[in-house]
Amino acid sequence: MTTGVRRRMGVDERRQQLIGVALDLFSRRSPEDVSIDEIAAAAGISRPLVYHYFPGKQSLYEAALRRAADELAARFLEPLEGPLGPRLLRVMGRFFDFVDEHGPGFSALMRGGPAVGSSTANAMIDGVRQAAYEQIITHLGVSEPPARLELVVRSWVSLAESTALIWLDGRRIPREELEMQLVHDFAALAAVSAAYDQEMAGIVLRVLSQEPADGPFGDLLARLSAFARDVPAVPAQRLPNP
Repeated sequence: MTTGVRRRMGVDERRQQLIGVALDLFSRRSPEDVSIDEIAAAAGISRPLVYHYFPGKQSLYEAALRRAADELAARFLEPLEGPLGPRLLRVMGRFFDFVDEHGPGFSALMRGGPAVGSSTANAMIDGVRQAAYEQIITHLGVSEPPARLELVVRSWVSLAESTALIWLDGRRIPREELEMQLVHDFAALAAVSAAYDQEMAGIVLRVLSQEPADGPFGDLLARLSAFARDVPAVPAQRLPNP
């Protein structure tokens, strides 16, 4: 018989292991409820050794947050091929995969967990939002987004974030429906903005001209048409003057 020899990890390898262990624990429970002792036990090392690599839980939390932020930002990467609606739907699917996998940690992060007040943590969260914004702008094919388009995209990113947080509280709506609804929300926000601005109207019409009838945006138009048939006519005296 032979006995196994425990391999000694290098400094960077051990740090990456601890980050992975911490991220896994933070994903299943609120980070403020996870102790250094639990992280050490899960990593198979002593508590003092954890402090050898990280000065405290805050620094380990931020390292785990950095990895999670990079992973979340990567969920918004999508090849610039095909109509916009299906692309956004695939992005939302990956986004909700992340939310599902890291529920408690995602919730604590966005609502303010142990890193609340940390400029480093806040900067990382803002970085994810900025990466998402830039990806959507790229998908729209706009090099210099007008103010109204920036407002639409940033509002939509915020809406996706808040929708995910609400969904985590009980998961009362099927996530596939929310993924599609968020794609519809993007179209609706853009359409309303287009009603106020000619430049936005041009962007929206260009995007819609490339959408298939059986795609997410076509589905929205069908739903709105069916809904409109059931809406009572607006009395003439309440219509705005031309």
